[in-house]
Amino acid sequence: MENELKLSEERQQLFNFVLSELEQEGNLAHEKNAIQHGLTTVYEHSVGVAGASLKLAEFFHLKVNEKALIRGALLHDYFLYDWHNQLTPHHLHGFFHPGVALRNASMDVELTPIEHDIIKKHMFPLTLVPPKYLESWIVCWIDKKCSTRETLQRRCREEVC
Repeated sequence: MENELKLSEERQQLFNFVLSELEQEGNLAHEKNAIQHGLTTVYEHSVGVAGASLKLAEFFHLKVNEKALIRGALLHDYFLYDWHNQLTPHHLHGFFHPGVALRNASMDVELTPIEHDIIKKHMFPLTLVPPKYLESWIVCWIDKKCSTRETLQRRCREEVC
């Protein structure tokens, strides 16, 4: 769905502003150096999840805090390491990276309760405690959708689907 839809000009401006703001405040650029799924970097993944989450909210006219939705989605995988690195393997990354991302984000930027919840619970049900806010549920679902697509795109390229 997110590929066919375009954000309204107002929401695209908000998205660009929030992205720029976080790039200046934190270490988002560091995410460009680590692969997330397939051939997609953590940065590309996070930007994709944030954009798709906002598109979903706009399309369905959901009453959400759009700035918190974008910020939480951009920071949901703010773990700042390459979990594929065989020299320093990160066992059970899927279970533990939300806590690492939350700790890193909390050190770099001030988080709202919604942003905190998005980052901490985006891996539900692996995190056991379900999301509290609609914004968190949106990012949780979109993250899984984007992750699956990114992983399958690489496999399709390798296997010539």
